[in-house]
Amino acid sequence: MAASEMDAFASEEKRNLELRGHVGFDRLPDQLVSRSVAQGFCFNILCVGETGIGKSTLMNTLFNTTFENEEASHYESDVHLRPQTYDLQESNVNLKLTIVHTVGFGDQINKDESYKPILEYIDTQFEKYLEEELKIKRSLFNYHDTRIHICLYFIAPNGHSLKSLDLVTMKKLDSKVNIIPVIAKADTVSKSELDKLKIKIMSELVSNGVQIYQFPTEDEAVAEINSSMNTHLPFAMVGSVEDVKVGNKMVKARLYPWGIVQVENENHCDFVKLREMLLRVNMEDLRDQTHARHYELYRRCKLEEMGFKDTGPDSQSFSLQETYEAKRKEFIVELQRKEEEMRQMFVSKVKETEAELKEKEKELHERFEQLKRMHQDEKKNLEEKRRELEEEMNAFNRRKVAAETLMGQALQGCSQQPFKKDKDKKN
Repeated sequence: MAASEMDAFASEEKRNLELRGHVGFDRLPDQLVSRSVAQGFCFNILCVGETGIGKSTLMNTLFNTTFENEEASHYESDVHLRPQTYDLQESNVNLKLTIVHTVGFGDQINKDESYKPILEYIDTQFEKYLEEELKIKRSLFNYHDTRIHICLYFIAPNGHSLKSLDLVTMKKLDSKVNIIPVIAKADTVSKSELDKLKIKIMSELVSNGVQIYQFPTEDEAVAEINSSMNTHLPFAMVGSVEDVKVGNKMVKARLYPWGIVQVENENHCDFVKLREMLLRVNMEDLRDQTHARHYELYRRCKLEEMGFKDTGPDSQSFSLQETYEAKRKEFIVELQRKEEEMRQMFVSKVKETEAELKEKEKELHERFEQLKRMHQDEKKNLEEKRRELEEEMNAFNRRKVAAETLMGQALQGCSQQPFKKDKDKKN
């Protein structure tokens, strides 16, 4: 069948038919639910915030358990991410929960690149999923999906606005992950200051173009509550794993000398709102947004880099084999170009090294000739001095012999004079 005939056939209006009796495909949603429950679910949370701001405490409070977590110091030289995966069960639903902590975030003097390890981690998880998706023999059904579904960004309550680090980091992350900003340790500020801080934070996010996660309002079942919760962002958080007796019941709370802050009291903080929105109402939407929006954007960019493209209504269809061959030829040409560049670079380096060696050799030869001339001059000077010394010695010897001769004659003359005197007396 020709392509034009297929298009014409596809463009025909679909006919609606009525069934004469029960068929059974209305049980399909039940089948999907049963299979999903049997398979289990995964949910991955990224906690971004400064050391000691209360990330681990909030996670323990949120899931009503105690997660194993090493206490981080304030002296980390760089930012690194520490993922920890736990298997949780509630009723008959199994959840594979991964909590990723940003260790050392905001602890360095130079914070310009604090966001880069977070971006690299998110992209790495996307890359792993894409590699599994492109495998010939893939197993996405049993694949442990580590893509980040939600980023809880913890904002320090001190100060009257967002820090530059917060704005830069959230701006870099908003196209990669769903972001929900939360004000940590909200019990350290007054109610009026907290309301002003919320307004200021949202104003700065909007003015800087930071796209945070908005709870969906398309589904009528949750449209009203989600629309209401969108107005409460960012959520003011207080976390605690301590049970405190209030009246006749035990509640999660923080005990202070001036009173008690109850975690699940909506007049004290927004913990209940966050739990409702994150876990009980919008968890599946967060997973869908991660796959349909953030991962699809990453996947599209990667496939375009590999040479793949979609076919439009006016464009011709493309062959995967042709695309592969074209990309392979392009890669070979690029490889040959780089090889030629490396060869030229190697030849250039060799020539430079040879020139340097020749220059060194020339310098050594000149130094040798200079030393040789100096040696000859010193030898010549020594010969002249030796000759002069020999001449001086010969002259000294001659003078010595002459002096000895004179002395001998003088002594002989002295010995002959007394003899003559004696002879004259006898006569």
